[in-house]
Parts: sequence; C-alpha cells; structure tokens
Amino acid sequence: MKKAIWFGLLVLLVLAACQSAQPAAQPSGAAAIKMMTVKELKAQLDKKDFPLINVHIPYEGEIEKTDVFIDYREIDKHLDQLPKDKNAKIVLYCRSGRMSHIAAETLVKLGYTSVYDVERGFTAWEEAGYPLIKK
Repeated sequence: MKKAIWFGLLVLLVLAACQSAQPAAQPSGAAAIKMMTVKELKAQLDKKDFPLINVHIPYEGEIEKTDVFIDYREIDKHLDQLPKDKNAKIVLYCRSGRMSHIAAETLVKLGYTSVYDVERGFTAWEEAGYPLIKK
C-alpha cells in the first residue's frame, strides 16, 4: 500500500514538472522562418536582391518579378534553382501562406538561414490592391 502511495506521488510530481517546464529555446544562431508582409515585399521589389519563388500548385497566378516556380512539396529536389550561399535571402510565397510555410520549413531544415515567407501570399497581395499576373 505504501509503495502505491509513493508511486502515485512520484507520478504527480513528474506530471507537475512537465506542465511547468518551459519549451526549449532555439539554440543561438539557429535559423528560423522570417515573415514578410506584402507591403514589405512590394517595397523591396524595386531593388530586388533575392530570388522570389512561387511554390503554389497548381498555378493560380504570380506576383511581379517572380523568378521561379517550384512545387512546395519538391523544393528540396530543386536546390540548383536556389542560391548556393545558404545565408542568401530567399522569399517564398503561395496563395494563402500554407504551402510557402511548408517549403520554408524544408529549407530551414536544409540549413538555409534567411528564408522569408510572405504572409497570406498572393491573397494578401491582391487585397492590398497590387496586381496579380495570370498567364
């Protein structure tokens, strides 16, 4: 009986410790996906110094000055279309942000350190009054 009480107390202590534990911090220098608004993107397009990549499938349009189209699920198979320097800025977008976020996560896992995801993609782009190119 005493063993059961001690075991129960131990379980409660472990559960309490788990609930109060803080999530692990990212190691310093660890890459994270950076978010970019469509207004920030629009402002940077005049002096664009980064590849702008549409990862949305199927094709539903594109933002001006898009450099390449890569299926978000296959971005790791098209590294030859990305900067060789893994510290170079890369900007990804899709229609809503879901596909570009998945692609961004893949690139970060592969060691890219300056990956930007356009918030809400070309849905936000159109809502801001910017033209969407459709071919």
